[in-house]
Formats: sequence, C-alpha cells, structure tokens
Amino acid sequence: MNITIVNPSKIPALLYGGTERVIWYLGKDMAKLGHKVTYLVAAGSVCDFANVRALNNQLPLNEQIPENTDIVHFNFPVNEKISKPFVTTIHGNSSSGQEFDINTIFVSKNHAERHNSTSYVYNGLDWDDYGKLDLNKERIYFHFLANAAWKVKNLKGAMKICSLANEKLAVLGGNRLNFKMGFRLTLNTDIKFYGMVGGEKKMELLSKSKGLIFPVLWDEPFGLALIESMYFGCPVFGTPYGALSEIVNNESGFLSDKADDIAEAIKNIDTFDRKIISDYAVENFNSKRMAIEYLKRYEIVLSGKTLNETKPIYNQELNQKIFKFS
Repeated sequence: MNITIVNPSKIPALLYGGTERVIWYLGKDMAKLGHKVTYLVAAGSVCDFANVRALNNQLPLNEQIPENTDIVHFNFPVNEKISKPFVTTIHGNSSSGQEFDINTIFVSKNHAERHNSTSYVYNGLDWDDYGKLDLNKERIYFHFLANAAWKVKNLKGAMKICSLANEKLAVLGGNRLNFKMGFRLTLNTDIKFYGMVGGEKKMELLSKSKGLIFPVLWDEPFGLALIESMYFGCPVFGTPYGALSEIVNNESGFLSDKADDIAEAIKNIDTFDRKIISDYAVENFNSKRMAIEYLKRYEIVLSGKTLNETKPIYNQELNQKIFKFS
C-alpha cells in the first residue's frame, strides 16, 4: 500500500513534538510492515525510511498528493475536496461547534466520545529508541512533563502536591522565571527546572524519577507524557480527566482531584511495581500496534465504508465542564 502522511510541521521532532513523533513512528512501522510511505510535511524535513515532500501552503493540498497514493492520512482537519481516499487524525481538543470529516480518528475513547464518535486509535511509540532500561536505578525526585506555561497542565498543582508530600520535583518543560504565565519566579529549591528537553537528556531525567505528577485541568486527549513516564517504570499521579482514566489503571498510578489524596498516594510509591508499569506501556502503547490499528481503518475506508456513522462534531455538553482541583 502507498500511504501519504500529511502534517504541516517538520520531522523528525528534536524536542517535544508530540504529533511529529507519533507520525514518525507510524510511518516507520508502516515501512517495516512492507508499505511505501511518503511524508508531505514542512520544508527541511528529512527521513531515511520514507519519501519526503515539502508541503507548500500556497497550493491546494489535493495537487500535492503523489499520484500513486492509495490512501492519505491527514493529521489536521481538511476542508478542501480530496480526490484520493483519506482519513484524518485529530490529535488535540477542538472548539465549540467544530465538525469533522466522517473518516476522522481520535486518539482515545474519551477524545472520540467528546466528539460523538467511537473511532479512535491510541498513540504508540518505538520503545527501542528510548534506550536500555534500568528499573533498579536510584530514584531521586518526581517529575512534571508538559509545557509549564500552559495553565491547563497545572504546574502549580504539581508543585503543591510535592510540597504536601515533602518531595522534590523536576520540571521538564518549564523555567524558574516565566513571563508567559504572568511574572512567575519559583524560589522553592526543592523544584528544579530543566526547560524543554528531549533525546538522551529527557530519558536520563525520566530514569531517575519516582513518578509523574500530572494534575491536568482539562480533558487530556491522550498524553504522551503518560506512556513515556510509564516506560521508565514511573507511576502516574494525576487528575481523572480526559484519557487519564482509561490509560492509567490501579497498577500504573493514582488519580484524584484532591491534592491531599495524591500527596498521600505518592508517599506509598513503593507499593507500585516498576516492571509491571513498564511492561504495560510497552505492550499497549507501542508503534507497531498503532500502525496495525491504523491499517485496519485504512482498509475500511478503501472498501468504501466509513469510520463513523455520521460526521463527528464537538459535543458541547461533554466538553464544557468544571475541572476541580483543590
């Protein structure tokens, strides 16, 4: 099968790049399964296992799709007419009233339900790229892994939890002095900021962590930070919003909307089995499994059927809620 994967950003991702990493591993595993992959992505992208074409924002998308394409996989909503069969993955949360193509795929069950859909595929990563595991390495601190300037990720809540539990916190994705959230200078010396990290630096930091503190204040669509942390044997301590309730089970973490309850749970960190947590991530959220699930969706579309009975649409009732954290 000739598969064209389209996204307006550059690959490969050098630091965070959630969607970029997902489509990179998707294409890589498609190639391993014997399919031919073309990326239609931002200029400057490079790839050693697939063809790369530079996306031109001044031209219609339909004119840029290779003629030999069997199916196109968009990773953003497309409003123009596309002559080839295609699917669309929505990676983030949408806005009120937004309607999507009938062959749209979401990234978790909760994400799909909030758009009146049952069509979803979990993200997966190639764990071979994450280095050799040492689950017996000394664990020094807990970590926060997200863009700290984004209020819905709730770094303030993560700091509160660690303070209540008298634990150190490593912040991956933020700085001690932050102007984007208003003038914020964190003076607590038990909190160390590492900025935006990736590659070996991020893996080294995760391998020394006791667990992920993730008290988000929105419906998380999926959360790569969850499965990356689990791979390193880190249980997840967060809020029960969005996909967290379906990804984090009793063996891999603890969820609550109360800081006191989460702080009490992390005091019992030794009750979690790091190998069970890591094995759970490897088995359920790997890129080969993701690729196989997408292939099933491609085949449905190529057979002339649709992935949804009706066009998915933002469900205002399911999306508008009060996110509690105290």
